Amino acid sequence: MFTTTIRINSSELNSDLISSIKAMFGRKNIEIVVSEAMDETEYLAKSPANKKHLLKGMREASKAKNLVAFSSSEFKKLNRKKLSGK
Repeated sequence: MFTTTIRINSSELNSDLISSIKAMFGRKNIEIVVSEAMDETEYLAKSPANKKHLLKGMREASKAKNLVAFSSSEFKKLNRKKLSGK
C-alpha cells in the first residue's frame, strides 16, 4: 500500500496537482482527505519538555552555538553509514 502526504497552501491548488496524483496512483482507487495542517513547531511545543528543548535549540542556533556543519558528500556518507547500521 502506497501512502503519500502532500502539504500545500490552498492557494497553490491547481490541475497540475490532480495530474500528479493521477500519475502517482494510476488507475487505483484512492482516498483524498483534506484537513487544515498544524504547524509542526506548534504541535511539538504542546509538550512542555519539547517546548523547552525547542526554545533552547532556537536560542543556541541564534547564537551560532552547538552547530554542526558538513558538506553534502559528508552528509551522504553519514546517511549511508546510519542506514547500514554501522
